[in-house]
Amino acid sequence: MLKLIQVIALSPLFVLAACGADPAPGPVEQIIVREPGAAPVATAAAVASNPASALIAEGKAAFANCSACHAVEQGAPNGAGPNLVGIVGTAAGGVAGFAYSDALKASGITWTAAELDSFIADPAARIPGTTMVAGAIADSAERQAVIAYLESITAN
Repeated sequence: MLKLIQVIALSPLFVLAACGADPAPGPVEQIIVREPGAAPVATAAAVASNPASALIAEGKAAFANCSACHAVEQGAPNGAGPNLVGIVGTAAGGVAGFAYSDALKASGITWTAAELDSFIADPAARIPGTTMVAGAIADSAERQAVIAYLESITAN
């Protein structure tokens, strides 16, 4: 009787252990549906054939960490950081309605790719007194991808 109870008690464990035993699924066909007149969706083959698009896609993915503070949609309100649509090529401290630190407003910086790279690498070292206390990106390749993304949304 005791063995029967043990078998019954352990049987759910064997059933659960078998749940992940399915072989890996094969290739999945992707169907892309879009509204008439909408821009085409980038496919993996299109991105692979255009390295600039791939870099922008990487930057958009990396920018997800920045989106906790910064918006990148035209007309979106500022958050803990300013909306960054169109930021490349503009003077630091120039987004209307955002309360910048005195240090950033007095920096005299124009947001070029080189300035963005330096600032994003270590905001407090580039502009002592900035209120941007988080968001440094140590990885150079990731910074370049984010900057490419910011440049792409500035151009559009």
